[in-house]
Amino acid sequence: MPDVRLWTGIAAIAVAILTATEFSVQVFVVGARPSLDDEVALVDFMTRTSDGTMFTILIDTLLMAALIVFLAGFRQLITHSEPALQWVADLAYGAGLVFVAVTLVGDAMEAGTALDVTGMTGDYSVLRALTVGHTILFGSIGCVLTALVAAASAYVTLGSEALPRWTGWLAYGVAILNLAAVPTMFGGTDPASFVAAGGAGTALFATFPWLVWVTAIGIVTVRDRRRPFDVPTERAVAAA
Repeated sequence: MPDVRLWTGIAAIAVAILTATEFSVQVFVVGARPSLDDEVALVDFMTRTSDGTMFTILIDTLLMAALIVFLAGFRQLITHSEPALQWVADLAYGAGLVFVAVTLVGDAMEAGTALDVTGMTGDYSVLRALTVGHTILFGSIGCVLTALVAAASAYVTLGSEALPRWTGWLAYGVAILNLAAVPTMFGGTDPASFVAAGGAGTALFATFPWLVWVTAIGIVTVRDRRRPFDVPTERAVAAA
């Protein structure tokens, strides 16, 4: 039987590593996007960075695959410890899968911007429309779904004691910060603005806290994998 704790931890750490790698490629290889109102600069930017964009999307696709494994393992840890919480664990798992689907749609739209300039002159109106669309998917829509995953995960963590309680409170913090980032959808698309849709504010208040929580779960599950499988001591004694 596969070691659920081990594989959950490995998947979580893979998510953390891939997220950090994707962020590095986005910052140091792709760079900051010009204003969407500058037609010449936008087409030139998309043309120069098309390979980097496709590489980023490849990393993100692998990241989403690892996230599915993490979500499935996390759900199993909770339901094994406290079957009564299965519906909340299912809520976290389902919301996580929807988040993955939304992210992959956004990735496909972003890939469209790279393909539109491959071997041809990019169409400004197409590039702008695809960019605005995936910005909302990666931004506020993703924040709402992440908040739901984090809040449900926090509830089942505290209720099941399958993981340290501090990870549950950390998840609640992640949920609150992601909800705080949702209004950035009204912040426009200026890449220099901290509160722009999908901008630096979203990365700081939504993406980074989520990464911290996933990494924490990965470390905890790998470190504690040799303990009795997910049944709190007092509950095990009562059952005996």
